[in-house]
Amino acid sequence: MTHRTVLEWGRVEVGESGFSRPQADALLAAARSHVLGGNDGTDILCDHYRFLRARQAVGVIAARGCSLEILPKVDAGLELADPAAVRARLVHMLDVAHGLNLSSGEATAMARRADSLLDLFIALFADRLLAEVRRGLPRQYRAEEDDLRALRGKLNVVRQFTVHAVRPDRLACRFDALDGDTPLMRIMKACVLLLTRHARASSTQRKLSELRFLMADISDVPRGSLPWTQVRIDRSSQRWRALLQLARLLVGSSWQQTHAEAGTPDGITLLFAMNDLFERYVAVQLRKALSDTDLTVDAQGGGAYCVGPWIEGEAVVGNSHPTRPDILVKRRGRIVAILDTKWKPADKGVSHADIYQMMAYARLYDCLRLVLLYPASAGGKDGVMTHGLAPGQDRLDVAHMALNVPSPAIQQALRDMVLRLVPSGYVRGTAKIFEF
Repeated sequence: MTHRTVLEWGRVEVGESGFSRPQADALLAAARSHVLGGNDGTDILCDHYRFLRARQAVGVIAARGCSLEILPKVDAGLELADPAAVRARLVHMLDVAHGLNLSSGEATAMARRADSLLDLFIALFADRLLAEVRRGLPRQYRAEEDDLRALRGKLNVVRQFTVHAVRPDRLACRFDALDGDTPLMRIMKACVLLLTRHARASSTQRKLSELRFLMADISDVPRGSLPWTQVRIDRSSQRWRALLQLARLLVGSSWQQTHAEAGTPDGITLLFAMNDLFERYVAVQLRKALSDTDLTVDAQGGGAYCVGPWIEGEAVVGNSHPTRPDILVKRRGRIVAILDTKWKPADKGVSHADIYQMMAYARLYDCLRLVLLYPASAGGKDGVMTHGLAPGQDRLDVAHMALNVPSPAIQQALRDMVLRLVPSGYVRGTAKIFEF
């Protein structure tokens, strides 16, 4: 098994020191099979013949006999020296964004033991699912009909006086029975069957084998027909919420794709768009940071249209080209600040396109407080750079957020930044994790 780890926008050799040409072609085919952010796969992995170039996605691309792990560039200088630390930070971001309920110590320990992100997720899923299954499968009532010797539930009068008219020893019964073959457990079993083909650690294989035995009575459902919409998490099944989120990462989600290459049972691909993940991570952290204020956070809200028909002497009402600001901060329903997250290298500076985008948001949403938020590079200066947008009173803050600090510090810094823009009457100490 040939395995390589590369960073975003990094390159991996094709030839004697890297993947063979057939392996490279298989990895490219897996990348092209995805639709990540509306592209055809070339924004995931690009072929330069002598080497492959990773682009705008992170995760694992695997095919028969080979796999490529792509890690985010979250801290310049650290990634190549300690890929396990970077892997742990990526898992932390996924944990926060999707509520996997991991402790920081758990994520770090598993990242150190795992050889890749895929191995980490498989081990995590197997550990958690086995612990829950041993506690007992969640069950729900299912309506059943059966012919019994004694009455159970209600009598099916029509069937009793037609089919069993001459059989008084049989009663046509309708009743509710507790059943463990639920939509939730069908998803869990499908995930177990998929991961069994890809787990490499012997300890994980043993756990997955035990899970297959314990879930033998659960129906097999094809991955394309999994009953996601039928799952209901209530008070009795609350402990399964994080496992369901983890299963979504592994076998299907709206913002990433998991793919087993046709005709290649040993292939699996797990990819994440870092732009979307960074945006969602910041939104969740900011929502927690402002939970005790009168401010609310709306991710991917807005929807104002840019363009509309021209009518002489009247204001244009847009009906095409909708906009979706990443994060809207509101007070009593009114937009008071707009944040746009950009997963770009900190040393590249602010592009003209980013400035034009924020100017458009200021006009469309009548908002004077704007923030461009980038991931920080190592060794930058503390602070937030504040600009004005000509020719009005619009304020644009440009900040770079470090990801190598604990969640409470990130939440505090996000809170301080927003309350400086739109004071809410309650401000705590300042955390220095923003850089420019």
